[in-house]
Amino acid sequence: MTITGHTANAGTANRTGLYLAALQLVFTLGWTTYVIYLPKLAAEVGIAPSAVILILMLDQAIFTIADTAMGIAADRIAPHVGRLSLFVGLVAAISCAAFVALPFVAGAGVAGQGWFIALIVVWSITSSALRAPPLTLLGKYRAKPQVPFLAALALLGYGIAGAVSPYLGVVLREHDARLPFVISSAVLLLTALGLSRIEHDVARDTVPPRPDEAAKPLGLVPIAFIVAMVALALGYQLHFAMNSAPSYLRFAASGELQWLMPVFWIGFNIAMFPASLVVKHRGGLIVMGAAGLLGAVAIAAAELAGSLNTLIAAQFLAGAAWGCMLMSAISAALAIGSTGAEGKVTGLVFSALALGTFARMAAVAGGLQKMPDYAPLLHWAPVACWSVAGAGLLVIAAARLQGGAHVKASADG
Repeated sequence: MTITGHTANAGTANRTGLYLAALQLVFTLGWTTYVIYLPKLAAEVGIAPSAVILILMLDQAIFTIADTAMGIAADRIAPHVGRLSLFVGLVAAISCAAFVALPFVAGAGVAGQGWFIALIVVWSITSSALRAPPLTLLGKYRAKPQVPFLAALALLGYGIAGAVSPYLGVVLREHDARLPFVISSAVLLLTALGLSRIEHDVARDTVPPRPDEAAKPLGLVPIAFIVAMVALALGYQLHFAMNSAPSYLRFAASGELQWLMPVFWIGFNIAMFPASLVVKHRGGLIVMGAAGLLGAVAIAAAELAGSLNTLIAAQFLAGAAWGCMLMSAISAALAIGSTGAEGKVTGLVFSALALGTFARMAAVAGGLQKMPDYAPLLHWAPVACWSVAGAGLLVIAAARLQGGAHVKASADG
């Protein structure tokens, strides 16, 4: 390949990563908007405040199934250039239409309750097309050394959305829901429709996968990887969503949380890119495992922090570890699924994230955080989740390296 051709290919790769970052940013901000307004909209249709958590659990249960299903669909569609973007665009249009309709149906009062729940179900199912399927482009068309950096770039949008979410909650809480829902849906749909250009660009610059390439069934390593991913996701949910705010409130006023909570996401965004260089040379499982162990130490430091500065540093490191874990997980999923199952394995990663969120919401719905007997469990469970999963992933990575060395030795002999 000429220097000019290599530069053009790198430019297309970077555009792909930036596009995926924008897609994740807009989608995650839309989800945040939904969570902010759901209690108010639910009240308008006669749903009790105590039932809102059940609706959010329903969303996560649907994501757990739909993310993997959409990933499998992407595997079957992606080899045919142009069809993946068409599929994502059509499903995104349905998703956005359902999302826009939510505040308008809520305005009808109790009479619109059934339609309100139906729209939420439709939106939950169809929005899964905006997570795993676009990321399959990285595994099916991009050269393997490019994948970790592009995965980090794609997740940058997710990290930025996490950082600005506290501010968004403060800004939007007192405004009418209709305009934010319309704006976020319009931007998301326009971004999703842009996948057509990206898909044709990456297909033009690389050899497309064979349409008849059959995905192999998942073996022991992929299953262990997904089990570890569930544990890591649960650890993240318990630490950040349940324990972080109370930890900060030991040293700061509630009004300062909007400035303190993003510290986790600053660490997330910064750490992914240098970690992607390690993944490029050593593989995603090793980085996931090491980050899990380091993150467990950071969470323990946060729990034991005796000052606000110490807590901020620990939260920054915990966020950095989670960024390394998630970026490595996407890279590892695309590598594990490289026989035509990139979408399936990536979808399983997102399903694991949804399952972790569901478990955390179930704990909240059960009132575990209010039970003194369970308080130590909730505080130290994230440390256990990340350390056990991290150690397990390092064992798997070491076994794979040893197996590869034996194969190489046999070939040399």
